[in-house]
Amino acid sequence: MTENGLPAQGIAWEIEEYLDLNGNHLRINGADSLDLAASYGTPLFVVSAPRIRQNIARLLEARRYHQRLKLCYASKANNLQGVLRVVREAGCDVEVNSGGELFRALRAGFHPDQIEMNGISKTEEELAEAIEAGIYTINLDSPFELELVEKVAARVGKRANVTVRLVAGVGTRSHAGLQTALYTSKFGVSPSQAREMMLRALERPELINLAGLHIHVGSQTPDPEPYVEAFAAMWDHLLWLHGQTGHRLQHINIGGGIPVNYLRDRSQAEEISEDERIMLGASLTAAEMMEQTLKAVRSTALDAGAVSLLDDLEIVMEPGRAVIADAVTLLTTVRNSKFRPETGEEWLLTDAGYNLMLSMVMYHWYYQTVNASRAAEPHTARYRMAGPLCDGGDVYFDLHGGHHLPDCRLLPEGTKVGEVIAMLNTGAYTISQMTAYNGRPFPATLLVESDGTIEVIRRRDSYEDLLLNETW
Repeated sequence: MTENGLPAQGIAWEIEEYLDLNGNHLRINGADSLDLAASYGTPLFVVSAPRIRQNIARLLEARRYHQRLKLCYASKANNLQGVLRVVREAGCDVEVNSGGELFRALRAGFHPDQIEMNGISKTEEELAEAIEAGIYTINLDSPFELELVEKVAARVGKRANVTVRLVAGVGTRSHAGLQTALYTSKFGVSPSQAREMMLRALERPELINLAGLHIHVGSQTPDPEPYVEAFAAMWDHLLWLHGQTGHRLQHINIGGGIPVNYLRDRSQAEEISEDERIMLGASLTAAEMMEQTLKAVRSTALDAGAVSLLDDLEIVMEPGRAVIADAVTLLTTVRNSKFRPETGEEWLLTDAGYNLMLSMVMYHWYYQTVNASRAAEPHTARYRMAGPLCDGGDVYFDLHGGHHLPDCRLLPEGTKVGEVIAMLNTGAYTISQMTAYNGRPFPATLLVESDGTIEVIRRRDSYEDLLLNETW
């Protein structure tokens, strides 16, 4: 077996004791996917609780390089209560981006000191909720937001824990829309402003506890160098502040972005542009990132006589995709097929489109397709695939021909109406971004345990649910 539990030989998408075969059918933690589709209908999201735990355990391996590591799951990736429960029980804390996500985290059983809050347009109400709850920290996105927090803290009569979110011009080899530490991004505070903010925060200790610094370089980052550069920038600010004021920050937040390998099966990798292949096939681990990051900073700490500052520091990480992406499979049924004589192309139309996989059109994100009905058969026939929406952009390929996605998907010869297709690695930014466009009720979501036990953690919506909160 490989390090990630993949078979050294056999079907590339298989994961030991998680995704495998039941005869000719795809099996998910011992549950036959066709049985699930028949019992609960499609589209259907299937979440693997054991895989979430495995992913968190793998992230926590970074503790061998720094014991004081705090993992805060980025709940925006998938914030269903059932998912949050598994995450919490696996020893992970949580990051939220709104009052609604804070509400969800508290409802899921997270203690306030397990919760940090991001967000670039926080309202006074959201800040008041966070301060009154006494959460671990509020990451500040501007000098204005510091003033707003001071105002709210004074009003509620409670001290606020805050962290300054720094933007330091750090780029990555990820998708442009996923890079969040560039000066052109909408996030964070520039270095000169950050130092002014830190000094300002120390002027009102009765209202503000300046707890740390934060940089998030972006999502699906394939290399350690951006993390090294980001941590070095925060470390430089930490040393400066300590030298100027004697104030010791409690933590540095290195953000998330640990990647997921979406190209375990490389059968169509060459049909995707090189830049996309590098990003989608990335294999950087949290432990590798932490090792290289701390190795670079420790020499600086030694030179500055500040090793104790580094050793006493809590390092926060915000993994989202790395926790949940490959722990979810979307099952969809082929509802229609057609042949275009003019192009010689076979088309398959499914019941899952960008209403459930928004990133497929927003970022041309690749999700592996497997015929769950005939999973053991060779996937060599080429099909144009599309979703059910009345929208020409609801397709499983790059409509503009930019080679961000394969033009066709590989499935067994003769794939037909009624067969179930599994979209792998669909845990991140699918359920949390889905819409009811075209009047399509949200699908059910199942949680599967290692013994095949099934729990419905989100019921399928009805037509009546489409009218929720409407008045007439």
